[in-house]
Amino acid sequence: MIVARALAATIAIAIIVTGAGCPPLPGKPSEKDRWVAPSQITDFRQLYAQNCAGCHGADGRLGPSRPLNDPLYLAYAGVDVLRHVTANGAQGTGMPGFAQAAGGNLTDEQIALLVQGMSAQWGRHQDFKDVTLPPYHPEAAGDPQRGAAAYQTYCSRCHGAGGEGGPSGGSIIDPNYLTLVSDQSLRTTIVAGRPDLGMPDWRGYVTGRPMSAQEISDVVAWLASQRPARGALYGEEGARIR
Repeated sequence: MIVARALAATIAIAIIVTGAGCPPLPGKPSEKDRWVAPSQITDFRQLYAQNCAGCHGADGRLGPSRPLNDPLYLAYAGVDVLRHVTANGAQGTGMPGFAQAAGGNLTDEQIALLVQGMSAQWGRHQDFKDVTLPPYHPEAAGDPQRGAAAYQTYCSRCHGAGGEGGPSGGSIIDPNYLTLVSDQSLRTTIVAGRPDLGMPDWRGYVTGRPMSAQEISDVVAWLASQRPARGALYGEEGARIR
């Protein structure tokens, strides 16, 4: 009996030792490959790739939408605006809200992680500590007539005298473009520029003469005045009027 028990114990130990050196069973995922509930993802790169890269590019640039890998834009918008837009979307644009409260899939903590990650990865806030940035939201209403004059001074060299396009810039009065873009998006583009497209920021249109906050608002007002009336591009049935 004692011999039998000893033999059984030896066999059991041998099985354990042998099994310890065997590779994992086929199909068994490693710890890093285990499924994680979407609400539990806390890695910035994974959150960004799954929710933002499709529009803003894999590394925050070279996507169909504004690059987020832009230190000036990140400093101009600021953390509060970035968090609000990520959570709730941007009205009048194709940017949806990603917060669960807005119909999206992300928790408040995940949105905070995205914003913190963008700032940490791509922000250089120290570069703008001595720069007075124009306000993100206009402090005073713009005037389209003044905006027409400011446009000639700052913008016509690239976009043409009437905004129809010039030697180094496309049309910015195209009705399709103006219908798809919000006033805030126009303002952001004027202030932060589009480095991916070679467009300067508000300081670079005229050498040594940055645009004032009021001139920015006025140009936005002039551009908005070129926007077609609601329904002007489409008939009652939604068909494009050519």
